[in-house]
Amino acid sequence: MTRSQDSRPEDTSAEPSDSERQAGIDEDKPLYVISVAAELVDMHPQTLRLYERKGLIEPSRSAGKTRLYSQRNIEQLRDIRRLTQELGVNLAGVEEIIRLRRRLDQLQTNMEGRIANLHGQLQERMDKLRLALPPSEPDPSEEPQAGGSNNRRTQGAGTEED
Repeated sequence: MTRSQDSRPEDTSAEPSDSERQAGIDEDKPLYVISVAAELVDMHPQTLRLYERKGLIEPSRSAGKTRLYSQRNIEQLRDIRRLTQELGVNLAGVEEIIRLRRRLDQLQTNMEGRIANLHGQLQERMDKLRLALPPSEPDPSEEPQAGGSNNRRTQGAGTEED
């Protein structure tokens, strides 16, 4: 297929690389107008408007009410395209999948918070127990002997073992 037949852009330099994402690039920053966003995801702008009406995507708006899409929105649109075109899911199914994913994310965040809370409580209890224990006496078998050896043969010179 030649470049003129393929409507997908070859250069994706407008998208941040993985290293840029890890470097703290804000994926929620509104960057792309609808025509650029549509080109990046290989969709028609009207399709993006439809997805917005259905609540599948929520682009930001400029002061002049222009739709502005973030990198996160672009990834969401690619995911929607994959679900509909590659997996054959209809828009009602996509809506349900997105709803369930959001709920799963909420539950995961909630569970992580609960785990962190329990971990903190456990740590506090362990600290209290450590403070309540009497100071432990050193174990004589663990202390190094004078001369640096724990070997009984060198300590007990003149025994029958020699």
